[in-house]
Amino acid sequence: MTKGAFRALYQYPLMKKVFLSFLLILLPCLAACAPQGGKVSASLFAMDTYMQLDIYGSQTDLDAAEAEIQRLDRLFSSTAPESDISRINNAGTAVIDDDTLGLLSRSLELCEMTDGYLDITVYPIVERWGFISKNYSVPERGELESLLKNVDYKRVSLNSAEILPEGFKLDLGAVAKGYTADKLKGLLKSRGVGSAVLNLGGSVLAYGKKPNGEDWRVGITDPADTEKYMGVIACSDKTVVTSGDYERYFERDGKRYCHIIDPKTGYPADNGITSVTVVSDDGTKNDALSTALFVMGADKAREFIAADGSFDCVILTADKKAYITEGLTDSFTLSNTEYETAVIRG
Repeated sequence: MTKGAFRALYQYPLMKKVFLSFLLILLPCLAACAPQGGKVSASLFAMDTYMQLDIYGSQTDLDAAEAEIQRLDRLFSSTAPESDISRINNAGTAVIDDDTLGLLSRSLELCEMTDGYLDITVYPIVERWGFISKNYSVPERGELESLLKNVDYKRVSLNSAEILPEGFKLDLGAVAKGYTADKLKGLLKSRGVGSAVLNLGGSVLAYGKKPNGEDWRVGITDPADTEKYMGVIACSDKTVVTSGDYERYFERDGKRYCHIIDPKTGYPADNGITSVTVVSDDGTKNDALSTALFVMGADKAREFIAADGSFDCVILTADKKAYITEGLTDSFTLSNTEYETAVIRG
């Protein structure tokens, strides 16, 4: 990121140069236009990512938002030994919090809705590729075929004593931050907060409008050059979620393997899509769909989007094509003219 470009972007603490799926863009006049007194901010690490919270409210509003993030992280983590998800993974069952039950139920609905391109039981394969331990390796095909026997969201039961069959493990990484955005939206509303922008590490809650009455502007990272952005979405009261192949990956023998696993093959998705951004007022659905559409591939994803019609989306491909839903044509601005744009119509 150039020094000049960084000044034009919403500042997120780039600890260890971690680049998120989004860069929030502040208009140059913000310092003059926005009230200077009411903004409280915090940076934190939760849900395996860096987060930035900016709330136009009180310190107690900010503290409440931080506490809610940490509470949900303790429930949904697949690696924290005492989390609800870890206890289910270890024993096949557990007494769990209402939020965990609610997110599991919604996640299974989304798995069904996407025909299994989202599957919350893919954790054993994610683990085997090394994306949890960071000890990366490429499994043999036979090993993956064996592990795939323990990947099937339809075998998760929330209405029996045993939630998971033996050998199965849950992973809510594809939905947890979106769900957290939804919970934070409710929390801010209940506290009377009128304006906030919460970057949860790839999931951005643009709550209300800017204090000056304008829309928030969310920049989409260019997967080909993560120090730049390829376009900007103007929005308010929306959650914007991106999944990209540049977020986490490793290379072996000249080939890149990204962290987004195709639950039907056991291999990292490799279909020409480089990122998917989903925009709507439903953060949980956005989070799930950004992963599922990425795995589907461009053709099937465009068919799904056109048939559903309940959300907006930007799909980027390796050959510099940007597919944009009709609902974003007035709010999306292309920054990188190398991209050829096409509109997805319902």
